[in-house]
Amino acid sequence: MTFVGELGFVFVAGLITALATGLGAIPFFFFDDISARGNVVLWGVASGIMVTASLLGLVDEGLAEGALWEVGVGAALGVALVVLAHEVLVDADVDARDYEEADFKKLLLILGVLTVHSFPEGVAVGVSFADLGLEGGIQLFGATIPALAVFMTVAISIHNVPEGTAVSIPLRALGVPEWKMVWWAVFSSLPQPIGAVIAFAFVRLARDFLPIGFGFAAGAMVYLVVSEFLPEALAVGTALPYGGKRELVAGVTLGVAVMLPLAYV
Repeated sequence: MTFVGELGFVFVAGLITALATGLGAIPFFFFDDISARGNVVLWGVASGIMVTASLLGLVDEGLAEGALWEVGVGAALGVALVVLAHEVLVDADVDARDYEEADFKKLLLILGVLTVHSFPEGVAVGVSFADLGLEGGIQLFGATIPALAVFMTVAISIHNVPEGTAVSIPLRALGVPEWKMVWWAVFSSLPQPIGAVIAFAFVRLARDFLPIGFGFAAGAMVYLVVSEFLPEALAVGTALPYGGKRELVAGVTLGVAVMLPLAYV
């Protein structure tokens, strides 16, 4: 497979994770709403999946490729980039309610904000494909796919479903048609295939930086969980008994339980 072909392969993997976000809108074809309790559990599931994929997938692979300090430097850079991006866009935060009323210029701004949230997930997919076509992987579609790449693609795809639901909830309140909710959910993850291609190209052309790349993706994703996912879940569960903490713990536990078997396949 040529390098261009590999880039296309990785782009498709990133696109699959983005399309999975649209599945989060599917429940609204059958139900009018999702309870606060259910929403908190979904945020917990997404958090558990992301942390497990980061630690058992990216960090573990990073340590296999390089030294602890290299993975640590990468993780610090990942956190720093997300923090810096948030500082730049601090006054540009958007809500899914804005999607329907946005003009082209506003949509570009929204996509920029979404990049901060979903780009690290694309990076995680991209670096996991670093050994694409090399020996020791899984034969799939006529190519040798690294087991880590399959794991990360599945993990990010599952994780994106609750994110799609979170995007769809305010759109439901606006009376947006279900098919449009699917589109806007996918739109929220469009930076992922781009991030996947950029990350793959970087680590493939500069393999000495591969441990740093793994650490970068892991650091950025874990930071997103701590700084956004968990606070968002607790904010949604404010009116629940114990502030929704029980539901959040249950969701995180479920997310970890889903990913643990996949990590050792």
